[in-house]
Amino acid sequence: MAQYIVSARKYRPDSFESLIGQDNIARTLKNSIIRGQLAHAYLFCGPRGVGKTSAARIFAKTINCSNPSADMEPCGECESCVSFKEGRSYCIHELDAASNNGVEDIKLLMEQVQIPPQVGKYSVFIIDEVHMLTQAAFNAFLKTLEEPPSHAIFILATTEKHKIIPTILSRCQTYDFNRISVPDIVRNLRDIAGKEGVDVDDESLHVIAHKADGAMRDALTIFDQTVAFCGTDIHYEDVMRNLNVLDYEYSFRLVDAFLTGDYGTALLIFDEILSKGFNALHFISALGSHLRDLLVSRTGGLDSLLDLPASLRERYRGQAERCSVKFLYDALSIVNQCEAGYRAATNQRLHIEFALIRMAFLGGVPVSSVAPGPAAPVASGSEKPAPAPKPAESPASGSEKPAPAPAIAPTAAPVAASVPQTSRKTAKGLSLSALMSDEDEDKSAPKEETAEQAPLPDPETVKARWPELAAMYGSQPRLANALATSKLDTREEDGRLILSFSVVNEAQKNWIAEKKLRELEERIQKLCSCSRIRLEPDVLPEEQQEEKKYMPVEKARDLMEKNSEVGELIKDLALDIK
Repeated sequence: MAQYIVSARKYRPDSFESLIGQDNIARTLKNSIIRGQLAHAYLFCGPRGVGKTSAARIFAKTINCSNPSADMEPCGECESCVSFKEGRSYCIHELDAASNNGVEDIKLLMEQVQIPPQVGKYSVFIIDEVHMLTQAAFNAFLKTLEEPPSHAIFILATTEKHKIIPTILSRCQTYDFNRISVPDIVRNLRDIAGKEGVDVDDESLHVIAHKADGAMRDALTIFDQTVAFCGTDIHYEDVMRNLNVLDYEYSFRLVDAFLTGDYGTALLIFDEILSKGFNALHFISALGSHLRDLLVSRTGGLDSLLDLPASLRERYRGQAERCSVKFLYDALSIVNQCEAGYRAATNQRLHIEFALIRMAFLGGVPVSSVAPGPAAPVASGSEKPAPAPKPAESPASGSEKPAPAPAIAPTAAPVAASVPQTSRKTAKGLSLSALMSDEDEDKSAPKEETAEQAPLPDPETVKARWPELAAMYGSQPRLANALATSKLDTREEDGRLILSFSVVNEAQKNWIAEKKLRELEERIQKLCSCSRIRLEPDVLPEEQQEEKKYMPVEKARDLMEKNSEVGELIKDLALDIK
């Protein structure tokens, strides 16, 4: 068998032209060679797998090439290029600082720096993972790095620029390498697949590119792994199964369920995803990315923000047209809150399920996806009219005998009108919108009935129950004190009793109106057994407010004025109160 070489090594860039995604850096380095403006030290920093070491090797090979091309690409045929390719060059030295990070290693490097190149013009020293050097090694390296011999050039490469001491940074020209974009990775993978005779679709290449997260070396490694699994004929389904990547099909199905208010289907999809071993946090992150892509697809002129194959763009546009901007914005907000609170949640599955239910409610269309129970067909599918009037046959009085026919006749229409409401509640199923709307109707109906029939209570009776309301807020002393000291005023308006109570300032009034007014109304209505009582906070004029006593002397004087015995006690004890 021929010796196998992985794609990351076999197709490693050997010229500036083949360097993927770093055009600005390649142009800068070539221009510096053309003009003869070579610095003595360079620092290449950036994420892993983006071409830092490859660029350093290409640069070192080019400046020593005896016959470079017009645009400063190495010829690959001269003695310097051939010796470098065969690994026997004495002009280009590579040092791995991860395993040679001590002072003694730097001393050996300093000795090598003094030796002039045998072939070529420069001795180039490439130090990879330079941030792994110790503090002492950095200090020993400073003087040589600042004033090396004229033939020596240093190229430092690192993924963690922040760990390099400032004195080293100040002596180097710094080049920041970017993450490689998805289109560039896909384009390079397609070329390599053609050279290797591998048939692969664009969707599979996009999945590999996204999985690589901007690193070309990672993309080539994943590509080799995929070829080993699928052979020379690669399909999207095989790539998803091999890489254990969450299929975008789940996101499309989830959004369809949200748009119909079908929270049951959304929960089942989530359960299916968990049963396949996917991480729940990765799932909610993928859903957020899908919603973001839908929002971008829905907005014209933002196609450049989509890293999607052409076959998927139309599908995203189709689903985006069925989503309103408000729905997508609210759903993204829910996903963001879910991600932020996921790690702190005690029940993490419930945390995500609740987020899915909230997003299903955004759709607003009551569609049930849950199979009906034993009683459901009777309520929704039965055509017999007999079950419908059953609620009307159980009056509140508890009478077991039916009323005479003449008495029923005048009320036949109202009873018939109430039948659809009772049956509709059962027939709607378990969709979130239906449950909430029925709950609101059940709550509101008795109140309207009470408002029609119950007489208004006596104003003095309502005022007499006010201290009981204040006592309910014993755990909130400020609110309890404000209620207990309020001045009350009543008036009738539109068939309702308006109870106005005073507070000391505008801020307190606004807080009660926004946070507590509805709760106070419900409690006073319950105390007085009348739903037609309304509360109205008001600010008491300053001239009517009692002067507050803050200082101890002021409080003592106030006690003396209100109670003569206190004054006598102060005299007996010879206390000095001015």
